[in-house]
Amino acid sequence: MLTCQLANLQTYLQYKFENLPDSPGVYLFKNEKGRIIYIGKAKVLKNRVRSYFNGIPDGRPQFEALVDAIKDVEVIVTRSETEALILESNLIRRHLPRFNVFIRDSKFFPYLRVTNEKFPRVLLTRKMVKDGSTYYGPFSEVKQIRRLVKTFKASFQIRNCNLDITDDSIRRKKHKICLDYHIKLCGGPCEGLVDETAYRSNVESLVSMVKGHTSGVIKRLEHDMRRASEELRFEEAARLRDQRKAIEDFAARQAILFLDNLDRDILGLARTDDDGCVALMKVRQGRMLGREHFYLKGVAEKEAGVILTAFIQDYYLQSDFVPREIFLPAPPEDVEILRTWLCGKRGGAVDIFIPRRGVKVQPLKLAEANAELLLGERRREIESRDRIPHSLKALEQHLKLPAVPRIIECFDISNTAGGQPTASMVQFKDGKAAKSEYRHYKIKHVEGINDFAMMAEAVKRRYSRLLKEEKELPDLIIVDGGKGQLSAALQSLRELEITNQPVIGLAKRLEEIFQQGSSEPVTLPKTSSALKLLQRIRDEAHRFAIIHHRNLRGKTSIASVLDDIPGVGAARKRLLLKHFGSIKKISIAGEDELASIKGIDKRTAAAVAGHFNNTAGKSNIKGSLNG
Repeated sequence: MLTCQLANLQTYLQYKFENLPDSPGVYLFKNEKGRIIYIGKAKVLKNRVRSYFNGIPDGRPQFEALVDAIKDVEVIVTRSETEALILESNLIRRHLPRFNVFIRDSKFFPYLRVTNEKFPRVLLTRKMVKDGSTYYGPFSEVKQIRRLVKTFKASFQIRNCNLDITDDSIRRKKHKICLDYHIKLCGGPCEGLVDETAYRSNVESLVSMVKGHTSGVIKRLEHDMRRASEELRFEEAARLRDQRKAIEDFAARQAILFLDNLDRDILGLARTDDDGCVALMKVRQGRMLGREHFYLKGVAEKEAGVILTAFIQDYYLQSDFVPREIFLPAPPEDVEILRTWLCGKRGGAVDIFIPRRGVKVQPLKLAEANAELLLGERRREIESRDRIPHSLKALEQHLKLPAVPRIIECFDISNTAGGQPTASMVQFKDGKAAKSEYRHYKIKHVEGINDFAMMAEAVKRRYSRLLKEEKELPDLIIVDGGKGQLSAALQSLRELEITNQPVIGLAKRLEEIFQQGSSEPVTLPKTSSALKLLQRIRDEAHRFAIIHHRNLRGKTSIASVLDDIPGVGAARKRLLLKHFGSIKKISIAGEDELASIKGIDKRTAAAVAGHFNNTAGKSNIKGSLNG
């Protein structure tokens, strides 16, 4: 029955593929429930859609998972690739498909609205109404834009009321001026106390300020101020002077990044697992206007260029403004199509740069540092709310574990040419080292160099002890090494009749993860927080093993110096080391001081002092101390 259904599905898709148009457009892949899981654009729809089913992966890590989930396809024909790009962005924003990159919560970012009225109002809104109003934005830094609008609405005396002001209402004196007029926050348009042209000019100035174009506003104010002064309108000239000063003070607080007066957007990208962040630094007329930031979803295992392309499409589709230049950390996909679309939206040239050196690299690095900071803050905020680190959830997902691995134990073997082999075990709880649970194991039952047998012994001793003490087993066991170490650990667990215990081997050379029942290793993305956690745990186990092994070698070297002295056995060695604390202090002690120790007689004291006074003794000390 299932074979028949699959055959029918293949026949159905094959029929659709054969009848796809040779036109540009957008394709929508759907799953078995009819839900859209991926949206893409194409220059030739037939060729692009069929490429998913030719059996050749396209290089994207999620390619196979996407193809397996496709059960239907729908296409929308467009007149050009640019139209396809715009339509793709709109559809992604509407449907938020699982395999696409999209901006999280972008519909909640506010816009600056300038109403279509005789005396326009200026306000922030998250809802766009088709009433003739003009919208600018969106703005992700809500507090910053609120503060800016509030400051310059007062400076330009733009009304806060929602009165319906018309020529008729002014003529009939329907409205009365309010307190805002008396405290110089409003020009009094409700009673016709301000000229409509002058009022609209103030609104345009406010919008220019929001866009970061301060120089034009300052020039206009200077012109109007001189004219008002020449016409003896001194109060108006003083008000224009105050407006100019407020703008100059605002501009002075903005850092000058470039001296060419161009408008630029500088994009920094950070990503971990399926989450990403773009920090967009706005440079207007060479000055840093501010920073916007946007959190992304669906970035797992995707190239930086793919993510940046998706962001550029989504952001500039909504934005009212396209700058002259855009700086990116990596080349985007379909760069020529993007540039053509952006040029058309701007009505002029748009250049896309990927700075590699020189002065233009520093602002890009700053944007990337901001993106890393913002993404880290968001992850910490989520973790504090969930009380489970995101890296553990990612690890559960990547390795298909039965539960979140809140307790992880990792084993490492350390030996030098087979001498004094030891094993270490470290434990992490909720992603943090639980040092009180660290353990060392001196290998007792393995002869020669045999890392597999040593791993088996350490694992067996650890979990036989936990079973005996009726303690809980960890959620995940990690062994440092590949298939051999993993097999040895699993064999020990089988001998203890421990089943369904998640165990992995982490090979250091390629950071490959080996799992039970699979001959092929799993490779996690380099940006994965799960991989970083595994590396941190493995490195901690290695560090702990090396330190213990080094201490053992030191003790053996020290002990060998005292073993050469006649009459000094294990008990007297302990007495000497306990009293003096080091070999160096023993070597410089006199016979009387040595003999004063309870348990050390005069003959032994003389033997010890005589040993350290000869050349061979001093040579041994030097060697032991240097070792």
